[in-house]
Amino acid sequence: MKYLCLIFDEEQTLTTMPKSQLDALMDEYRAFGESIRKSGHYVNGSQLAPTRTASTVRVRNGKMSVTDGPFAETKEQLAGYYLIEAADLNEALKIASRIPSARMGSIEVRPLIEGRPTA
Repeated sequence: MKYLCLIFDEEQTLTTMPKSQLDALMDEYRAFGESIRKSGHYVNGSQLAPTRTASTVRVRNGKMSVTDGPFAETKEQLAGYYLIEAADLNEALKIASRIPSARMGSIEVRPLIEGRPTA
């Protein structure tokens, strides 16, 4: 079964982190990515651009409106994701707990609903 691991971090913390600390965190991410590739759990993943680059689209009464930034003001922002393959939720949670940002932010794990058309 496929699970989406949504990575939430405090953007401000990451942008003010000393370079040596940020480099060490990125090394941890590379090692984690390599480990789930080798184990066969990796399907896809990516870091997201900062929230200042986001746009939010809403349609109300047939009219589209676009606002800059993410949907909601929160302490943590969506920073990236991993799409993984796991036997069950328990295995997915164990994999997600190894994502480096789980120590400073949070990881939301959600199963994908497969087999239904999306369009």
